Amino acid sequence: MLVHCIIIEDQPPAQRVLQKFIAEMETMVLKGVFADALKAIEFINSESVDLIFLDIHLPKISGIDFLKTLHKPPNIILTTAFSEYALESYDYNVVDYLLKPFSFERFVKAVSKIKTKDTLTQKEPKASKMATNKEFIFVKCGYELVKIDIDQIRYIQSDADYTELYTNDKKYLTPEPLRHWEENLDTKTFMRIHRSYIVNTSKIEKIIGNKVRLDQNTSLPIGRAFKENFIRLVTK
Repeated sequence: MLVHCIIIEDQPPAQRVLQKFIAEMETMVLKGVFADALKAIEFINSESVDLIFLDIHLPKISGIDFLKTLHKPPNIILTTAFSEYALESYDYNVVDYLLKPFSFERFVKAVSKIKTKDTLTQKEPKASKMATNKEFIFVKCGYELVKIDIDQIRYIQSDADYTELYTNDKKYLTPEPLRHWEENLDTKTFMRIHRSYIVNTSKIEKIIGNKVRLDQNTSLPIGRAFKENFIRLVTK
């Protein structure tokens, strides 16, 4: 599931920062960028929007005044360089208040507060749909169903519309998306560490900075949006 968001911000550098951070979140889709709130009204009235990143200091109408015009506003995260507006903003039930300049970690913390049907950031894993005592799976590879021992899977990598399953001695190309494996493998063992990787934690030799090392020749990146949750779960 995806969360559709827009940016209402008149400063190009601030627009670029938000666009970059949104692109890091695989469950977020940027639907539009607007330099003033009036230009965004028609879009909001005609399109489904789950979240607005709203600057307070805008031309024509301020972010606060724009908020007052919304009958049933979506989730709102205010952005501004002026901290004195923080208290007033919470009168309008905004999700969070980002004081510029803000880090990616602070951005992730803000979007994690959003209450929609979608999940924006990695949270406590759901109960696995696959029985934890199951020892093998059948994977579709071309026209064949190949039996693979689950404990032999080292990691899974997204490859465009496919995924590659790496075992101790072989690689399997499958038509399933990465989310399929995230939902169907035991989440206590197979953890999402990056928008393109799931790793079998039992195969990790060590964690170094923003990488997990499986052996001397194999290291996988840890995405910034996944790192905090991943470290917390593996160190429980």
